[in-house]
Amino acid sequence: MKELITGDQEIAEKIYLIRGHKVMLDNDLAEMYGVETKRLIEQVNRNLLRFPAEFMFRLTDEEFEVLRSQIATSKRGGRRYAPYAFTEHGILMLSSVLNSKQAITMSIKIIEVFVKFREMLITQKDLLLKFEQLEKLVVQHDDDIQYIFQALKQLIQQKNEPREPVGFKLRGKPDDL
Repeated sequence: MKELITGDQEIAEKIYLIRGHKVMLDNDLAEMYGVETKRLIEQVNRNLLRFPAEFMFRLTDEEFEVLRSQIATSKRGGRRYAPYAFTEHGILMLSSVLNSKQAITMSIKIIEVFVKFREMLITQKDLLLKFEQLEKLVVQHDDDIQYIFQALKQLIQQKNEPREPVGFKLRGKPDDL
């Protein structure tokens, strides 16, 4: 029997982004739950009302080929049909239809990994917002610095023409005082 997948990193490596959803494939889940893939699918088919489209969907042949090339699996042997992909909610529902201690334990671990993904995404969004604010500030400062340089260049390039003296002039009095 294969060694059970238990680490967060091992679980995270089995999560794929398909159709804009983070999903796990039926064969990976079956392995984690300690059941055969066909038994997992049998339980899903017996409980189809628990698995609406937003919980589970079957990959198209094209999606499966792309995924297969990404994870470098062999075309020989293996599956006759494209796998099912389960979203976070579908994974949670699987634990209720499989109803074994291992399925429940693994579902909890998998959900914890999904939650960590969400937390990382929120952190990344916060960082992105801060970078955007910093960028705006830098751009504003760049504009201000450019304006200062333009003013300095104008001052340097001005001709040194004689200017009228600054001060008070008395009217009507001779200049020889």
